[in-house]
Amino acid sequence: MSTDTSRPIILIAGHWLGAWAWDEVLEHLKTEHASAIAMTLPGLDADDPERTARTLDDQATAILGAIAHHDQPVILVAHSGANAPVSLVIDRHPGLVHRVVWVDSGPVAPGSVFAPDLPDGLVELQLPSFDVLAQHASLEGLNAEVLERFRARAVPEPGPVLRQPVELTNKARRNVRTTLVCCSIPGAQVLELARAGHAMFAEVAKLEHLDVIDLPTGHWPMWSRPRDLAWAIDAAVSQTT
Repeated sequence: MSTDTSRPIILIAGHWLGAWAWDEVLEHLKTEHASAIAMTLPGLDADDPERTARTLDDQATAILGAIAHHDQPVILVAHSGANAPVSLVIDRHPGLVHRVVWVDSGPVAPGSVFAPDLPDGLVELQLPSFDVLAQHASLEGLNAEVLERFRARAVPEPGPVLRQPVELTNKARRNVRTTLVCCSIPGAQVLELARAGHAMFAEVAKLEHLDVIDLPTGHWPMWSRPRDLAWAIDAAVSQTT
């Protein structure tokens, strides 16, 4: 039987990002995990002519397709807004996921909608100015060169992805081994908010098997601390319980 350290790892970045966002992390991660790969979700491929119509269901289906290439349950690493489609996957097929590693993210609650107030006529959401973005997510550790690359390579997020409620019905999703890699909010504070019933972290309090790793930095640790993020993922994958 395979150990955690030999299991396939699939890395999925959040809004506006594709597989390219993990390049530096993969450089370090592949020394220990040759099967680690990154994927681009439907709707975030700039060359897809139908990308603005892609939904969370399309993204979940694509993740399941990536899992199907392997003959054993996988490790899913989900950053930021990738939490919605990954939560769907875990809800629908918990047996296919050996462990989920949330990077400055976490499982979403049933009925969650990322942008409920998004105007109906808005087809896609462009990456906002960094001044605006910094009001919602920490840019700590990102220099001018990284921000320039972020701006140049970012793909607008499809409207349907942002408007679709996340329908979750299977309580078995809470039994999947889980690691939180906490970056912009310390792990102790995340757990305190979860226990207090904060909407963003409510599902964390219901998880059966939870580990927490602190990696202090901004919301995009794959760029601010790629080597350390690879170490954190390796530490999470190496957990046996």
